[in-house]
Amino acid sequence: MFQPLKVAFVIGALAAAGIGTAHAEDIRLRIASGHPAANTYVNLMQTFFVPEVTKRVAARTSHKVEFVEAYGGAMVKTADTLEGVQSGIVDIGGYCFCFEPSNLPLHAFQVMLPFGTMSPEKSVKLARSVYDKVPYMSKVFEDKFNQTLLALAADNGYNLGTTFEWNTVGELKGKKLAGAGLNLKWLEYAGAVPVQSSLPDAYTSMQTGVYSGWIMFPSGWVNFKLHEVARHYTEVGFGAITWHGLTINKARFARLPRDVQAILVEVGREYEAKTGTVNEENYGKQLAQLKTLGVTVKSVPDSVRLEWANSLAAWPQVQATDLDKQGLPATQVLKLTLEEAEKLGHKWPVRYGVK
Repeated sequence: MFQPLKVAFVIGALAAAGIGTAHAEDIRLRIASGHPAANTYVNLMQTFFVPEVTKRVAARTSHKVEFVEAYGGAMVKTADTLEGVQSGIVDIGGYCFCFEPSNLPLHAFQVMLPFGTMSPEKSVKLARSVYDKVPYMSKVFEDKFNQTLLALAADNGYNLGTTFEWNTVGELKGKKLAGAGLNLKWLEYAGAVPVQSSLPDAYTSMQTGVYSGWIMFPSGWVNFKLHEVARHYTEVGFGAITWHGLTINKARFARLPRDVQAILVEVGREYEAKTGTVNEENYGKQLAQLKTLGVTVKSVPDSVRLEWANSLAAWPQVQATDLDKQGLPATQVLKLTLEEAEKLGHKWPVRYGVK
């Protein structure tokens, strides 16, 4: 069984095993995401992962790979991508673990520790360290969902965009605000009314008053033109979260020539790192762009951030206890995350206690 734990070892072993492949193959792989290419991680699937795999397979093997690309829900919806890869409807899928709260509850672990690092580069490094130290995090895809994890994908730093101006946590009480999956708890603890949604629905929902704000990174506000319907973007500093991934159907992966497998693993890890660096580079540019588009961009004072963090202080332990009871290594993962973040230089506004 393939386990992407020590990537250099795996790549070398796969490449070595591929020596002497009997015949050249024309390989067709269906790659899809429910999100459109306006999402940074999907854009990098399209502009980096696909062309790099295609190029390296052509240059380094006797095979040829052709990708059939389907983004923006053309083949699988945002909440159905895991199942799409599991069943083989698509070969490779990119998706947010946030849409799998029952199947992958622990994979939102960074969300359970809000006000973490706002650096996507550090976020994806932190997440990779946790995945490497806790085998369950990767193995569950193979053991339960017939797929292999090729890469993690970082988001940019989460803040709050709204149709209205606000300055204190108290002003959010009773407001309908959107999020995805577990980050709805950030809103609930602040007294807001959380609404589950997805980015493709955000524009119309805020335009029609279904809700009046979104927990979102600045790229979402720019790329999905949310600035047209919500003119206030407030830097709260919830953290850059790594809770997207790129997976391949396990049976399809096993049928591929070993040298092609090695290239998929190799490019997957490079793609993973790029989701951090590209988001890091774009954050400041996108905030500046929002200002030029007429959006009021401001940052809350530390006192507001501390108030919000204090409201959530007991929540990580609640999550750890609940998930531990389900047989998941939640306490181990959350403790590791706290420690790894501090090794990377992060200072928590509230140092969560997880026992």
